[in-house]
Amino acid sequence: MLEVLAVPVLTDNYVWLTHDPESGETAAVDPSVAAPVLDAAAANGLRLTQVLNTHWHPDHTGGNEAIRAATGSPIIAPAEAERVSKVDRIVAEGDRVSVCGAEAVVWDIPAHTAGHVAYYFEKERMIFVGDTMFAMGCGRLFEGTAEQMYANMLRIASLPDDVRIYCGHEYTLANARFALHAEPVNEAVRERLRHVEALRNAGEITLPTTVAEERATNPFVRASDAQDFARLRAEKDSFR
Repeated sequence: MLEVLAVPVLTDNYVWLTHDPESGETAAVDPSVAAPVLDAAAANGLRLTQVLNTHWHPDHTGGNEAIRAATGSPIIAPAEAERVSKVDRIVAEGDRVSVCGAEAVVWDIPAHTAGHVAYYFEKERMIFVGDTMFAMGCGRLFEGTAEQMYANMLRIASLPDDVRIYCGHEYTLANARFALHAEPVNEAVRERLRHVEALRNAGEITLPTTVAEERATNPFVRASDAQDFARLRAEKDSFR
């Protein structure tokens, strides 16, 4: 079983270190910056051997070159990531990637960016979704449509209940507050908001989430259709 370690960086980003205890191999998923990632790997006795990017935004790719220079780790990413750094293997829908002795299948999940991908580890029951789905939320539509993002929500939500979802940011508290605004009579949302508030007050992270939790409490997953999704996304953009 792969182990996953969160490395908080910048204001609210997470870099995920995915580690195989047997081989010692470790992949850094979406390294915004290099130094904290290299430090975390060293502090935990981990050997960085790969970098995975979900999309091109610099807060997910900015550490690529320095990590490769320090460790020799190849960069695996969608083609759009070449805007920021050299990519050693470009991946897209249906590609399979060997990561720390496990296999991930690549999904195209555009809308936040046009070339955004996810890495789904079927046997390990986990998926890295970057800035497409967040706990109780979804990414902004910078380079795509509401129809695309709604399709992404449904695709991720169709996975088994216990699949763990690793997102790129700690947005859960703000998302939970919006979710209660969107569904004021949803008791699961109200209870989850209380739990998230307790975690954040204790200085703890709220991720990963699970497919079951998102089906029950994420208004963007629970939207009735793409039009309803678009309405919610527009409301969230101006929600305070």
